[in-house]
Amino acid sequence: MNLSATRTVRELAIEIPNATRTFEKLGIDYCCGGGKSLSDACMHAHLPVDDVLRALERGGSFTPATDGSLPDFTNGALGNLIEHIVTTHHAYVKQEIPRLQQLLHKVVSVHGKNHPELGKIQQTFQPMAAELTSHMMKEEHILFPHIVALENAVNSGRPKPVPVFGTVSNPVHMMQLEHDSAGATLKSISELSGNYTPPEEACFSYKTLFTALKEFESDLHQHVHLENNILFPRAIAMESEKEVSV
Repeated sequence: MNLSATRTVRELAIEIPNATRTFEKLGIDYCCGGGKSLSDACMHAHLPVDDVLRALERGGSFTPATDGSLPDFTNGALGNLIEHIVTTHHAYVKQEIPRLQQLLHKVVSVHGKNHPELGKIQQTFQPMAAELTSHMMKEEHILFPHIVALENAVNSGRPKPVPVFGTVSNPVHMMQLEHDSAGATLKSISELSGNYTPPEEACFSYKTLFTALKEFESDLHQHVHLENNILFPRAIAMESEKEVSV
């Protein structure tokens, strides 16, 4: 295991078992901000880099057989990774958006007068939900099928399909911008909610809302990590007929 503060957060998130869990717990951005060096990321998060390195070293000692870690998606079929993203993360987002919208409506209607930040959270969440819904549709109906067709063509020695969008880098760039937008929105919601900390007098629905929002943000981080740091770089490399290490 090559642990160094000069390596990027993205590299460490890909190579070290449980690194994403450690980064999540410490508040280090490993998806949209994964291009930063670990030392820069620690500085931004106001964390001692030596403490973070030790945490990564401890986390990396676990094995997938005992901690339920994900398969190694840095290798293997891209189609399998896409299937995992769609059935796990896309399905989760589609399920949680209406649930969160209902919870927001209920909690804002009851507690919004005394807690005006709830109304701001609701107003912030709605456009992000619409953008994420459109985002996933574009991936599932356009980008992901092209990547699967590209992989099938390469594996069978057939000519690569020619996409209407020119090169896979074009929609990938747009997807990454939308990832950044969703990440920034959830960071704003986290700040508005005091890092999802309900007031002492909060009712069950109030507490449930904040727990669900926190879980939604955590899932999005893992979701974006798989796409930005693994799927997209591998697809771009495959299209250019050269495999690169991600």
